[in-house]
Amino acid sequence: MAHALVLNATYEPLCVVPMRRAVVLVLAEKAVVVERSDGMLHSERQAVDIPSVVRLSHYVRVPYRKGVPLTRRAVLERDAHRCAYCSRRADTVDHVVPRSRGGQHVWANVVAACCRCNHKKGSHLLGELGWALPFKPAEPPPTVALLVGWARRDPAWEPYLLLPAHAG
Repeated sequence: MAHALVLNATYEPLCVVPMRRAVVLVLAEKAVVVERSDGMLHSERQAVDIPSVVRLSHYVRVPYRKGVPLTRRAVLERDAHRCAYCSRRADTVDHVVPRSRGGQHVWANVVAACCRCNHKKGSHLLGELGWALPFKPAEPPPTVALLVGWARRDPAWEPYLLLPAHAG
């Protein structure tokens, strides 16, 4: 089933909803279509474009978001599933300063890594191996939390998501 990105009236990403929910929001005039997918939905009297991105007609106050929870999925999403050391497909998370060496489990100390690099690095520091990171790890914007678990997201969403520069 297709999904749509829902934006606040200010174009701030809010959530991802099933396509049917997005169509209901549009038909109820609670949202307008910003980006369309291919195809249309037809009823007896009406045809509606399938929305990919919808924007709410009225601003919705969003509760304060503390931050993005530090999970394996969120780290992989932040780093675009690319190894921080070799740029291959990443499937593990590595602590830049190993926990055995006093490194903390915080956003600034974790990166996505492929199994090979993670194993090779082990409990070494980057300097001991002559390695360097191509970016400075940091907590991602809250939009990453919206997308965790959405392996198949619509490319039309990208302009509305503020993802870090290294994740591309």
